[in-house]
Amino acid sequence: MSRLRGKNIVLGISAGIAAYKTPLLVRLLKKEGARVRIILTPNAHKFVTPLTLSVLSEEEVLTSFTAEDKDNPVWNDHVAIGNWADLMFIAPATAHTISSMAHAKCNNLLIATYLSATCPVMIAPAMDLDMYGHPANQKNLELLASYGHTVLPVGEGPLASGLVGKGRLLEPEILKDHILSFFDKKGPLQGKKVLITAGPTYEKIDPVRFIGNFSSGKMGVALAWRAYHLGGEVDLVIGPNTLELVESPFNIIPVVNAQQMHHAVMKSYQYADIVISAAAVADFRPKNQSLSKIKKSTATDTIHLEKTPDILFEMGAKKKNQFLVGFALETDDGLTAALGKMKEKNLDAIVLNSLQDAGAGFATDTNKITYIGNDEKPTIFPLKSKKAVAQDIWNEIIAQRH
Repeated sequence: MSRLRGKNIVLGISAGIAAYKTPLLVRLLKKEGARVRIILTPNAHKFVTPLTLSVLSEEEVLTSFTAEDKDNPVWNDHVAIGNWADLMFIAPATAHTISSMAHAKCNNLLIATYLSATCPVMIAPAMDLDMYGHPANQKNLELLASYGHTVLPVGEGPLASGLVGKGRLLEPEILKDHILSFFDKKGPLQGKKVLITAGPTYEKIDPVRFIGNFSSGKMGVALAWRAYHLGGEVDLVIGPNTLELVESPFNIIPVVNAQQMHHAVMKSYQYADIVISAAAVADFRPKNQSLSKIKKSTATDTIHLEKTPDILFEMGAKKKNQFLVGFALETDDGLTAALGKMKEKNLDAIVLNSLQDAGAGFATDTNKITYIGNDEKPTIFPLKSKKAVAQDIWNEIIAQRH
């Protein structure tokens, strides 16, 4: 589905090395159905070519108030362009462009269009570490935010200067997600608080060993992204993982063991409207943890275990107005087991997947699920990417709640 079909976006590109990322962003926005018109600051063409952007956007790329390359110069009407847009998106926004926007220094077509625009404005800063952190620059960003503009965070990592730290332009996929979220804010989860658990828990045996499982957290993260795109305010409680979550736009609460997950979940649960428990919480933990590494020569053959908190059962017992969804990963007689878990834990719905299905379960990029709502009738979906599965699950939840 083209989620940006019919949307008009003005993309302003200023003169920073991060401009090299913008052609991919344009391509992603076009793929979603948006119409994209691009304005470069006078020196931005040194970092990205107007020809490339014109081919990808299928629009003329503007850089000045008049098109001087024509036989009869044409006026590029900044007022008309500003009024045309549903969103003005500045990426990368350099310190110079940010200062010009904040203080109405109308020194190029991009700033003139910005000052004329009546649509919402989103700003994606990009600059070197110390420039980004400078008090003057931070004050300008705060000033732009006070105008009602959305100022996106910066990425963290290697910078063009050779330093490492905050200042990178967010990756094109992340920028696209922020734009999608902007247009989805009036979605069915607008105003709803969503709590999602994801990933495994690790229960320590000694300082170097643990009891755990192969959960990657990918399914829970996909559910969190989809909830965010639908307008929800998302808390993601996630166990140990190797996923790229630094630039995620929702609230991430990292935990390690079941006790920490229990504490984090119950703290957020009282405020939640919808809860999806996708985490693979360890059912048992060692009764006694060794404070030092257990040597093979002195190890016993027995580890005494005790049960971890049953987080899902406790949520079900304390449920008031929350819509509570659980997950069941089974190896045998999955449907019967899932229905039993749904009743035992007072769930509104449960998502079943089986380790018997190729491509489903832990650590894969795909999943095959069965959704069971309060009518206890299973809806079976084919193998799909976890991103597509997340859409299916949220479609079922929204339909069931209405």
